[in-house]
Amino acid sequence: MKKAVIKTGGKQYLVAEKETLLVDRLQEGTKELKLDALLVIDGDKTTVGTPTVKGVVVTAKVIELEVKGDKLRVIRYKSKKRVHTETGHRQKYSKIEIASIK
Repeated sequence: MKKAVIKTGGKQYLVAEKETLLVDRLQEGTKELKLDALLVIDGDKTTVGTPTVKGVVVTAKVIELEVKGDKLRVIRYKSKKRVHTETGHRQKYSKIEIASIK
């Protein structure tokens, strides 16, 4: 089974074929991605790129363009000072499926 390390959105992911993962939200109208591989694992053989492996392209298909992540609640509190604020954040992701590693 082939595995590869790809970089998208400033983060690196270890992926295999037919795998789905959440990445940072992609631009509107994106249907397919072609990503360069930073590292390729094929059984016992490992190829490290400088900075990418030549001739290896990872193809990914966008399943959902916008998926909302879990809500985070950030609380600031100081005892005996009447300081209490709450803010929330909900990150937006895109769901992609790795079609092939060639």
